[in-house]
Amino acid sequence: MAEDTLSAILLLSCKDRIGLVSRISHFIFERGGNILDLDEHVDPVEKIFFIRISWDMKDFSIPPEELADAFSPLAREFKADWKINFEGRKVRTAIFVSRYDHCLREILWRHSLGEFRMDIPLILSNHPDLEPVAQRYGIPFHVFPVTLENKAEQETRELALLAENQVDTIVLARYMQILSPRFVERYANQIINIHHSFLPAFIGSKPYKQAYDRGVKIIGATSHYVTEDLDEGPIIEQDIIRISHKDTINDLIRKGRDLERRILVQALMYHTEHRILVHGKKTIIFV
Repeated sequence: MAEDTLSAILLLSCKDRIGLVSRISHFIFERGGNILDLDEHVDPVEKIFFIRISWDMKDFSIPPEELADAFSPLAREFKADWKINFEGRKVRTAIFVSRYDHCLREILWRHSLGEFRMDIPLILSNHPDLEPVAQRYGIPFHVFPVTLENKAEQETRELALLAENQVDTIVLARYMQILSPRFVERYANQIINIHHSFLPAFIGSKPYKQAYDRGVKIIGATSHYVTEDLDEGPIIEQDIIRISHKDTINDLIRKGRDLERRILVQALMYHTEHRILVHGKKTIIFV
C-alpha cells in the first residue's frame, strides 16, 4: 500500500480521567487527520482507560516517521502505555512448526487469499518434514534441529535469522519446543501460540486418549502470547466444541485440530490488525 494511503492506529492505556477521548481526538483533528475508527473501554474495577483509534494519514501534517515523537508529550502527560502502528504496513511474520501441518496449512492458505495484513519471509522448523508445504507457497524454509546440548546455540542462530529478515512477530503453529526466557524477552507480546484446552486438564504425550478415557463433554483450544510461564501468557482467543459418547479418539483429534486452526487464525488476525492491547496477564481485544 502506498504511504499516502496509510492509516495510523494508536493503542493506549492509562489511568482513567476526564477528557481523554477529547484530548486524543483533538490531537488528530488539529493536525488534519480524519478518524476512521474509535473504540474505548474503562475497566470498572481498576479504573484503567483503554483505547484503539485509527485515522487517515493522507492529509495529516506529521509524517509517519515523526508521529511517535509528536504524540509522546501527550502520552507522558497521561502516564500512558502506548504504541502506534500503520495499517498500510504489513507485519513481518515468521512461522515456527515441527511435524504437525494443520495450522501451517491453514495460515498459508488464508495468506495466499490475501486475508492477513502480513508478510511471511520465512518458516522455521526443528524438523525437515514440512519443507514441501513451504515450497508450494514459495516461502524459504529453515531447519534448526534442536537437542538439549545445542538448544542455546540454535536459538542464537534463529534470532540472528529473524533479525536479518526484520521479523516483527512469531507464530508457533504447533512448534513442539519450549523457547528460552532470552528468546521470549526479545519478542515480548509478539509470539503467538496455540494449544488444546481440556476440562479437566490432561498433560503428557496423549491428551486426547486421556480425554477419551475420561469421557469429556467438551474440548477446546486457546491461543495466547508466550511468556516465560509455559502456556500461561495473556489469552487472545478461545473456543470449545461439544463431544459425545459417539466420538472416537480420532474424532476428538480431528475436532481438536479444527479448533486449533480456527482459533490460531483468529488470534493472528487480531494481532496483525493491531486490535490487541496487553494489560498485565490479560488482553483487551478491540473488535
